[in-house]
Amino acid sequence: MKQPKHLHKESESSLFKQIRRKVRRLFRLYDHPMIRVYHGFGNDEKIMVFGHVLKVSPMPRKTYRDSWIVNTFSMLRLFMVKPFACAKVYMEWDGSNMQVETEDDGFFRFEWNPQVPPVPGWHKVVVHLNKDSYKGHCEPGKGSVLIPYESQHAFISDIDDTFLISHSSNLRKRLFVLFTRNARSRKPFADVVRHYRLLASSGQRADLFNPFFYVSSSEWNLYFMITEFCRQNQLPPGIYMLNQIKRIGEVFKTGQNKHAGKFTRVVRIIETYPHLKFILLGDDSQQDPYIYLSLAKHFPKNIFAVYIRNIQATRPSQVQDVMNEIEALGIYECYFSDSAEAIRHSETIGLIGNSGEDSSQQL
Repeated sequence: MKQPKHLHKESESSLFKQIRRKVRRLFRLYDHPMIRVYHGFGNDEKIMVFGHVLKVSPMPRKTYRDSWIVNTFSMLRLFMVKPFACAKVYMEWDGSNMQVETEDDGFFRFEWNPQVPPVPGWHKVVVHLNKDSYKGHCEPGKGSVLIPYESQHAFISDIDDTFLISHSSNLRKRLFVLFTRNARSRKPFADVVRHYRLLASSGQRADLFNPFFYVSSSEWNLYFMITEFCRQNQLPPGIYMLNQIKRIGEVFKTGQNKHAGKFTRVVRIIETYPHLKFILLGDDSQQDPYIYLSLAKHFPKNIFAVYIRNIQATRPSQVQDVMNEIEALGIYECYFSDSAEAIRHSETIGLIGNSGEDSSQQL
């Protein structure tokens, strides 16, 4: 006796779902919605929290074996994502409930004006998925919001080839490093961690730090890899602002476009803290000098100094012309080849002093 067509289709659909679920387990992928909450930031008047909701996403990496096969597989997994568009998410802050809807790529942003000025420091936040969007069980996403301590300076740094050796100007080398190394085997430039820790601690008590923002053209897919690298190397804690998430079919385009979005993200930070003097740190492997020049022209009174690492041997004269334009605006500039040189410059202009090295050990 033949099975009715509708039962046959249901059987095929059920079998397909079972196979799909097993494949996802094989690749260590979550087969249910996950809420990622990234570090947010704000002040007395405005606070921002952002993240993603993904229907499919990679499970956290458990081991960091120095095997190129394992590292390649782990990196590919970061792009095996399926965004949850139009999902309703909500969170509570100081007794008030807020709800927003995710964008097509699963991205969400909460932005609100606090009724009571928050105290400086890190504040925990929890984001939930509304049951109207998903009937099954979904763990809430947990994150933190930074309200900076009283400070004179704030720091905005690029990531790739500014402190993380990435070979951004050479696609073949970049992909080789990206796929054969991991967050614990990749290396920072010599003395860059010392420089950043001195900057973060300068002028602060041992238990406080100056605000750091890490703004990159790398995608949100790499968020946990980048934060693990920074944690492992003891870089200053801070806020990460990355680029639009990519799917597996776009994996070989990682970090190669949408540099204009970096300008917008930096503007958002500067406008949030108009009372602070900003120090911009980048490199000449891609567009940082030109983006920072545009920012200097827009905010000449808000930017104190610009640091550019010399990566490209063929571009120093062009980049030096850009740095001269920045200096003409009354902004300190340093076009350097190694971080020891940048540290000496920071000492010269008063960004760090002899007392900074001891307090940097407390970060």
